[in-house]
Amino acid sequence: MTDAPRHTLSGRIALVTGGNRGIGRAIAEALAKAGADVAISYHTREDDAAETSRTIERLGRRCLATRADVSESVAVERLVSDVEHGLGGVDILVNNAGITRPQPLESITEHDWHDLIAVNLTSAFLVTQRVVPAMRTRQWGRIINLSSVAAQLGGVVGPHYAASKAGLIGLTHSYAALLAKDGITANAIAPALIATEMVTSNPRARADLIPAGRFGTVDEVAAVAVLLATNGYITGQTIGVNGGWYMTS
Repeated sequence: MTDAPRHTLSGRIALVTGGNRGIGRAIAEALAKAGADVAISYHTREDDAAETSRTIERLGRRCLATRADVSESVAVERLVSDVEHGLGGVDILVNNAGITRPQPLESITEHDWHDLIAVNLTSAFLVTQRVVPAMRTRQWGRIINLSSVAAQLGGVVGPHYAASKAGLIGLTHSYAALLAKDGITANAIAPALIATEMVTSNPRARADLIPAGRFGTVDEVAAVAVLLATNGYITGQTIGVNGGWYMTS
């Protein structure tokens, strides 16, 4: 007779923004399987959030789903306060909320630029700033930012999207350096062409762009998130989950 597998994140509370579908949902469920209780935020598609919550609860973990526009500081304050009161302090933050807006270069407006920067980059800053003080008090925390290969290669959406995702890498480096002595790690995941609605609805996203010859899966990204949540020595890194599209030295 063997012992039951140990839940490596037992007792930890995770918050996954944009956790109702796609990569965010896969990460939320993977963290729950690893033992964490999970809060998810969502902006639209409440039915997806409810289904994600039910899946996490079937895994024997607590789940809280809250509608929030995480690009706005008032909504972020309400979201994190709800999580703290409903589940406890946030130990693991996954900044996954984001939008994509594939456009020809000449049609990108100032409004488009501000929208993508606000949702994809400012949101990560706002939520991180809100949860870091309590992480510092506990001397333990994990910050995981969902960037993109677009930050490294430009991608298939446009410069507004690439800039927002590149900003997340800079944000990650800064938090990692500033918080390392507080027991808090900060890392980024940079996926490429993962089989989600955002990718499959973009005609410029083709599997033949990827050396591996296929789109990635959400579970392949989620596995990296769990690794980063359970490892206290990896910090300041950008981990590519990209089928070889972008290779570092």
